[in-house]
Formats: sequence, structure tokens, C-alpha cells
Amino acid sequence: MTDGVTGTDGATGGRAAQLKHTGLRPGWTTGACATAATTAAYTALLTGEFPDPVTITLPKGQTPSFALATEDLTTGDRAMAGVVKDAGDDPDVTHAALIRATVRLLPPGAGVVFRAGPGVGTVTRPGLPLDVGEPAINPVPRQLMRSHVAEVAARHGGTGDVEITVSVDNGAEIARHTWNPRLGILGGLSILGTTGVVVPYSCSAWIDSIRRGVDVARAAGRTHVAGCTGSTSERTVLAAYDLPEDALLDMGDFAGAVLKYIRRHPVDRLTLCGGFAKLSKLAAGHLDLHSARSQVDKTFLAQLALTAGADAPLAERVATANTGLEALRLCQSRGVPLGNEVARRARDEALSVLRGAPVEVDVICVDRAGTVVGRSDPA
Repeated sequence: MTDGVTGTDGATGGRAAQLKHTGLRPGWTTGACATAATTAAYTALLTGEFPDPVTITLPKGQTPSFALATEDLTTGDRAMAGVVKDAGDDPDVTHAALIRATVRLLPPGAGVVFRAGPGVGTVTRPGLPLDVGEPAINPVPRQLMRSHVAEVAARHGGTGDVEITVSVDNGAEIARHTWNPRLGILGGLSILGTTGVVVPYSCSAWIDSIRRGVDVARAAGRTHVAGCTGSTSERTVLAAYDLPEDALLDMGDFAGAVLKYIRRHPVDRLTLCGGFAKLSKLAAGHLDLHSARSQVDKTFLAQLALTAGADAPLAERVATANTGLEALRLCQSRGVPLGNEVARRARDEALSVLRGAPVEVDVICVDRAGTVVGRSDPA
């Protein structure tokens, strides 16, 4: 950085400027790697040749290229390609994992079918964004693979009807170091990612980047800033308030860092926006929202559900829910505004950390799709 406000590339704020300031190298999600492997395998099925490297387009327009670590085209109706995941500077347990996609041709009209190969888990309990029995390939990676299959089909004369089996070498062993077994995802890892990019987190570097982001916003005269847990919540804030880029803080899991710095360097208004589960941790008093350092307290959510109007049987179901998302859905199905209660409690916790600093706070909870499921000041 050349000064206290502006980066050498001219970026003045927002997530890109924060990442640049950390000096950490981003990487690629398992979903991006699976998409690259799928694209290469399907291309080989239609042309007889594997593209290497293979280039894909991510949801935000980036076009990374991936070298193939393995490939196989021994039959006329299926092909396999594999990509080694590079997580950049993030301490990701899946870094260097070999992610394979085997693509098999299906009859016209069959569509795209996903299967879990060795090392990829299967959903066995409710409360996740996938139905029980489905391979643990999350919705955004599925859509990314579908779109690339369609592009390859259009380019090379295919129908786009394929079965995609994703596997991860040693995935079952790696998954033992994740929360998958507790969530009922059995047999291996999940294929994840909403942007395709792994944003690396070094606690000290990222907290420093948050402080720089606040400094940039204040220097630009911004009176309203937003701390977002990720790209989905950032889109929600932009739709709600149309804030400029330099008013957006990528707080990630470091809600406490945002609040403590703004306590010392106030702005008129702070919006906190994030996933329901993460903000339920803030509501319960946790300032570090990382899954390794704080967990969703379903007993606490049951207490909030009672406050929001749930009866005792519903509260008991919330207390034994598999995930925060399942707890939310249980309450939504009964018209109990648990999301609003979590947002209000999270705002109360934020105000307690601000210790009387002249900052107006509002909180927005979203689900994985970015739908608003709770507000501290509901309309």
C-alpha cells in the first residue's frame, strides 16, 4: 500500500482492496475444482482431447485456468479428469486434495445428474441446503457445473445430458477433520463454494485489513458502513442500501474486530449482515464467528424461539435441530420470526461492544441464497 487510504492498484475499499492489503494469496474452492474437472472430462468425451489447462468462468467473472493432474478416456461413454486443489494461503484442510469428476453420457432429456464418488459425502440428516440422500455437492457448485456442461455441449455438439460423479482422493479421511460427521454428511467431504474463490484468513492480517477498510470509508466521508460475512451478505446489503464499494467491510468471521475498531473510530451507522447461523453466534455473545472457535447454540435458539412466540414442543424441536438452518426452517414453517429475534439479539450484543459509541446499528440475517430471513428493525 502506498498510503493510509489507497492501494497501489487504485482500489480504495471493499473486499478486493481488503484482500490485497492482507498480502495473502487467494485459492480455489472444491466447487471450482470440480467444475474444471467436469469441463475437461466432458470436453474430452465430445472431442477426444482433454483441454489442459482448462479454463472456467466463476460467478463473479474470474476465468482461472487449472492444470489437469490426471485424465482417463478409455471408453466411449465416459471420461475422468482430476484437479489438485490450491487453497492459496488459507489453512484449508482440503488444500492439495485431488478432486476428480467422471462424466458419463446419458440419453437425451435426462439432464444433469450428480453422484457422490469415493471421498464425497452423502446427506443423511435434514437442515442442510440439500435433501437427505443427496450427494454433498452444494447448490452453487451444481449450478456452476451445469452451466459449463451446457457451454461445452453448445460448443461441441453435445446434448448436455450427463451424469457427473465427483470424488476426492482420501476425502473420507480428510472429512474426519471437518464438521461433516456431526452434520450428518457421511462418507466424505462436501463440494463447496459460492464464488469459486477461497478467501484466505490470517487473523492478524484480516483484522488489520478491516481496520484499513474503516479508515478508507471514514476518509471518503462515508457515514454508513456495512460489515458483511461474505459475498452473499454483501449483495444483500447492496440491494438494501446501495452503498458505495468503499463503505463495505468484509468482516468474515471477525465481528469483534469490526465493532471494537468502530468503537474507537465511530461512523454514524453500521449495518451487520450475515448468515443466520453466524449471526446467531453473535447473538449468543461470540465475537469470533469461525466454526473452529464458536458453534451454533441450539438451546439458545430454542430460548429465542420461545421469546418470538414458539410453543414448548416447537422450542424442543429447535433445541434438537441438526443445524441452525433447520432450526430456522422449523420456526418459519410455524410463522415464528426466529430470524428477527436473532437479529435483534445480535444488535444488542453489538451495541454492548460499542459501549455507548455514537453509532446506530442494524442487523440483517440471510439464508444461503441471500434471502433476508431476519432484521433487527423489521419493516
